[in-house]
Amino acid sequence: MIRGMQRTELVRGVAAVLLALVAIVASPPAASADTAPSAAPLKVKPIVYRERRLANGLQVITVETHTSPTVSVQVWYHVGSRDDPAGRSGFAHLFEHMMFKSTLHLRAEQFDRLTEDVGGANNASTGDDVTEYHEVVPSNYLETLLWAEAERMMNLKVDEENFKSERAVVEEEYRQRVLASPYGRFFNGIAPASYLEHPYKRPGIGSIEDLEAATLDDVVAFHSRHYRPDNATLIVAGDFEQKQLDAWIDKYFGVVPKPSAPLPRFDAKEPPWQSDRTARITGPQVPLPAVAITWLAPPTTSDDAPALQVASAVLAAGESSRLNQSLVYRQRIATQAGFNADLRTGPGLLIAYAIGAGGKSPGDLAAALLAEVTRLASTPPSAAELAKVKTQLVTAAFVSRQTPLGLGSAIGEAAVLEGSAARVNTDLDDLQRVSGADVQRVLRRYVLGARKVTIEYRQQEGAK
Repeated sequence: MIRGMQRTELVRGVAAVLLALVAIVASPPAASADTAPSAAPLKVKPIVYRERRLANGLQVITVETHTSPTVSVQVWYHVGSRDDPAGRSGFAHLFEHMMFKSTLHLRAEQFDRLTEDVGGANNASTGDDVTEYHEVVPSNYLETLLWAEAERMMNLKVDEENFKSERAVVEEEYRQRVLASPYGRFFNGIAPASYLEHPYKRPGIGSIEDLEAATLDDVVAFHSRHYRPDNATLIVAGDFEQKQLDAWIDKYFGVVPKPSAPLPRFDAKEPPWQSDRTARITGPQVPLPAVAITWLAPPTTSDDAPALQVASAVLAAGESSRLNQSLVYRQRIATQAGFNADLRTGPGLLIAYAIGAGGKSPGDLAAALLAEVTRLASTPPSAAELAKVKTQLVTAAFVSRQTPLGLGSAIGEAAVLEGSAARVNTDLDDLQRVSGADVQRVLRRYVLGARKVTIEYRQQEGAK
């Protein structure tokens, strides 16, 4: 079982697959690229959900649907890598692994047996703002999974043996994902090079030095501070009977005690960027240079979030996207190019990046990236181009929501990251209302009219 993928990376990976699938049917004929009228908005049927809060503070959201005899159980803890203690980067990620170890009544790794042995699956992910755990099982095993999730919320064994074994696992994950990958240091270094002060500057995967400096006392304190019912959201989606589900939730989660200590408050700020900056990163095995350009982005709750998502899709979603067509195919100066609106509950990042083709420098790549973003900010996308990317985005969401896991995840994103479960029923309409002028407006505001950080990545001197 692979653990530890950050949620932002998981979402990007799933989105890439879905967009690739829907792009074939979503792309309009080339002959109509400039003349096609705007597509009629798709009718989005509201998701019917129930929301309540237990006496211990646990937020509970349930979605009953009988499209398949399966159910998804998810627990979203409102703690992420932003909450890592000073000098202890990677702590939230480490604790994600710890949650699969033993409890008072569960053996280590027994979650795999409770899910995989009955034809289901389980996993978890750590993001900047949240750590989520999920299972999908046949619906007749729902009660067992509810008990198990409540058990590890209340009775996790935080001991030296579990701590050291999972720390070793996370350190090996760092070696594989960051040190062994030719561009691992590059992508891992974008946030530290961009943010001035905000805890988002600490990569979620952490560092070996910080992990080695951690102690069992640190782990115990982190668990008691953040893993508590009033800092969590339980989401159940799929095949169940509501009255029975409510009784099980009350039985197993209602008895989890609420700590007497107040919840920790998070109010970190990022100061305004007063000037453009350049950072340089090197690696021992860099076959081709790369560059990233970042700008500060608004939080997920911003009214500009839908337009930034659409702008990102125009620039980088699929083979027909502007950056891919321009930098990779026409100019042939890059082997890969992308743009991401990485929105978070706090200040996010807009990230344009490119990995060079032979003989091209980071400066060449940066100039080409800026030229394409400026072109979109200056000239609105055609009606056909806009319709294509909005259809891709909405269709990907529809495809994901056909499963209990995808349905629960959509609710979780809205409730935990966007501030209200009700956003799940407005987000897709907001996307469809984005106009070409909206795309231009947000790019002019957050890119052309803002300070930027340029991150250059090259082979380190003397490395072979």
